[in-house]
Amino acid sequence: MSDLSHLAEGYRERAMWADKERIAWIRMDRWLGFPKAEVVRKTLDGMLRYPPRTRMPCLLIYGQTGMGKSRIVERFEAENPRGFNEATGTATIPVVAVQLPPQPTDGEFYGEVLEKLGAGFAGRGDVQRARQLTRRLMGQVGARMLILDEINHMLACTPRQQRVFLNTLRYLANDLQIPLVCTGNHEARAALLTDAALAERFDAVELVRWQNDEPFRLLMVTLAAILPLRKPSQLEEERCRTAILDLSDGNTGRIFRLAETLAVRAIENGTERIEVGDLDADDLVLPSVSMKALAQRRGRGRAKAAVA
Repeated sequence: MSDLSHLAEGYRERAMWADKERIAWIRMDRWLGFPKAEVVRKTLDGMLRYPPRTRMPCLLIYGQTGMGKSRIVERFEAENPRGFNEATGTATIPVVAVQLPPQPTDGEFYGEVLEKLGAGFAGRGDVQRARQLTRRLMGQVGARMLILDEINHMLACTPRQQRVFLNTLRYLANDLQIPLVCTGNHEARAALLTDAALAERFDAVELVRWQNDEPFRLLMVTLAAILPLRKPSQLEEERCRTAILDLSDGNTGRIFRLAETLAVRAIENGTERIEVGDLDADDLVLPSVSMKALAQRRGRGRAKAAVA
């Protein structure tokens, strides 16, 4: 058996699986915690345990697409799953998380919440009835937090519809007396702040792009220790870290996709490791943004060679 001491102990057995099984495992969706995500999760956990009061804490999680906002929400929801109250014969849903529809009018918003509560509501045009039903069911299921993912979708609405939607959020924050959490991009943050009364209730945390610092080095160490490759990789080395940040622009989703692509390629070509030179390979399939960065880097390299 190969020396697999470069892998974390619980992951060494996977390195001996067949190639197809290892590739399938690499491509699976999984949670890989990092410091900022853990801070957000702990914040959400504290909010979930808040006792009811007039002004409940609210939180906006924002950042560019691909920084892991939705993944954090999914993880937190999975950690606080729905259950069943045998005494009352009703479902319990401590965390109600919904993704906003592409153009979230207040009627469509209530419809999405009701769907999540298991109460499909055909009469979505009757906003008053939908609002009353939402209030009643949120209490019945013991909801203790409402999470609205992709609040930036509200920007597709007219200015008037946006105001109505913000009024709806403020109403729910007052009426339900449970924490309200929203996720979105920087534009959504600006839109949310247009309602001064609502903005006063929200704390905000930004998921910023990765930098070439110690947390990023530790992320690379973690990836190298769990990817089922049979030889040690160079992910934590300075040149490799710099190249990955260059190609991903520090975006969490792109970093993970790039690591996945490199690991699969290492299995398929038999090298069984990720090396610095792999990031310059002509046959490496990359996200379009990464391809642009790679082309620019090669252009700079050719220019330097010509000058020399």
